[in-house]
Amino acid sequence: MAVSHRDPQFVAAIDQGTSSTRCIIFDRGGTIVAAEQREHDQIFPRNGWVEHDATQIWVNTRQVCAQALATADLTAADIAAVGITNQRETVVVWDRATGEPIYNAIVWQDTRTEAMCEELASVGLDEPDRDRFKPSCGLPLASYFSGPKIAWILDTVPGARERAERGELCAGTIDSWLVWNLTTDDAGSAEPGRPMHITDITNASRTMLMNLADGAWDPATCAAMGIPMAMLPEIRSSAEVYGVVRERGVFGGVPIAGILGDQQAAMFGQAALDEGGLLHG
Repeated sequence: MAVSHRDPQFVAAIDQGTSSTRCIIFDRGGTIVAAEQREHDQIFPRNGWVEHDATQIWVNTRQVCAQALATADLTAADIAAVGITNQRETVVVWDRATGEPIYNAIVWQDTRTEAMCEELASVGLDEPDRDRFKPSCGLPLASYFSGPKIAWILDTVPGARERAERGELCAGTIDSWLVWNLTTDDAGSAEPGRPMHITDITNASRTMLMNLADGAWDPATCAAMGIPMAMLPEIRSSAEVYGVVRERGVFGGVPIAGILGDQQAAMFGQAALDEGGLLHG
């Protein structure tokens, strides 16, 4: 028999990682009451290239969330909030109207943009400088980060750049992809009923496109990489109620109240809240 509660007594975490997606449900004391996991395909088109099927990741996310609820013998009404943690620099570009990806997700360890990074380090300079964007974003030019991956998709998929400039495409890390599919904006938004296109500051900080000084997308860096800012998600904090899961979703009506990149989430989970705290145990 399903357990009924006057008030929601549980929280759910979606952990979308490099090799699999998990959903874990915790009670008020932090005890795990259910955990489900499903692996997704690792796609290697050529040496150094690593891709994921973003649609498969979304399907797996729905499945593990439903399975976790079933395992715990709960319903969405029992869940107070859901949070998301994710592989960070992996990016997806999708059609704003249909929600369909225009290319596989390019994974954080993919190295196809190395030549692009070398070129960006040299354009307009007498000597190559991999740190040319570091004063803004805090990161060196490297294939590891998301910005060059987005630029590669725009340069490679026929018509993608033109569509992005017309505002027809969205880009984001996996947290943005999941929130887009999980939610619609509230009725008071400018475009009620449209999926939310957001990210949190920890994921945004790993794209090379965010200015650390103001926590906003940096126009100069986006222009240098040829990325229209209109395709980027709104940057939000890591802990707030962003919206609710659409009613037909497995967590229908449940607030989404947290987004953190996986390594930042691990630090938070280990209570590394002060500088040097983790080193001192």
